[in-house]
Amino acid sequence: MKKYSYIIVDNDAESVLRTRIVAEGFSELTFIASATNYHQGLNLVLEHRPSFVFLEIDPEDSSSQLSLSFIGELYRYLSIIPKIIVTTTRKDLAFEAIQYNVFDYILKPLTHIDLLKTLLKFEKNLLEPKEMRSIETKPEISTNNEILVLKEENIPAAIPGQNINLQAQEPLVICIKSYGDHRYINADDICYFQADNNSTDIYLNSGDMITAFKTLKHFEQVLSYPFIRIHNSYIINRSYIARIHNGNSVCYIKNSTKKIPFSKTYKSNVDLIITDFSAGNYLEV
Repeated sequence: MKKYSYIIVDNDAESVLRTRIVAEGFSELTFIASATNYHQGLNLVLEHRPSFVFLEIDPEDSSSQLSLSFIGELYRYLSIIPKIIVTTTRKDLAFEAIQYNVFDYILKPLTHIDLLKTLLKFEKNLLEPKEMRSIETKPEISTNNEILVLKEENIPAAIPGQNINLQAQEPLVICIKSYGDHRYINADDICYFQADNNSTDIYLNSGDMITAFKTLKHFEQVLSYPFIRIHNSYIINRSYIARIHNGNSVCYIKNSTKKIPFSKTYKSNVDLIITDFSAGNYLEV
């Protein structure tokens, strides 16, 4: 099955997490990274050449410099432009966005059905003969409708939801290297990560702990859902959360007495975890 990678360029952390949670419901999509400003986003796209870019064009913080001009800059360097999916709260920028050949324009908050429609449209475009595709009005900035050649990556199991194609995936394996020693861990076995200065302690469901000589920020950037940062010192695997206590600001780990604190900075991430639980096969009493 084809994999289509994506990058999120948005300076709103809550919107980034929401987009990731929705996108992980589609096994075709593989998260690469997110960026919070114009220059960081541009560098990520040029380096990784993703299939899709989720782009905010009207950020609350103007210092991020995010706008439609981001797309124009891509045309300076790339002959094949990623499919740009604008995600914003403003309706009035849609016509201007069309002039930049954006693939889709979605009003926040992004929902599962919004992205489903976008991916169905994408598949339809791939299946149509070239002569049946719409002719671009601005050939100097027209996009290439051919399938992009992208590296395939394994990702953890997605959240429950309707996928365009369903296919079993191999679990993500993380290799911890240290002085010639290679230790392999299934990501599904990780309960949480805890920062320890410039290293990170990885706690497994077996009770074992392994130290990796990478920062917690590194793991936040390379891992996707169900790994979610909830504190400056913790990334938690949503699959191992047994209880969330808002009053005490802690998450409880399944089959353990361990309590993981969450901070106000990442409270929006915890709220999205609660929303995600309620969106599944769920009964509240």
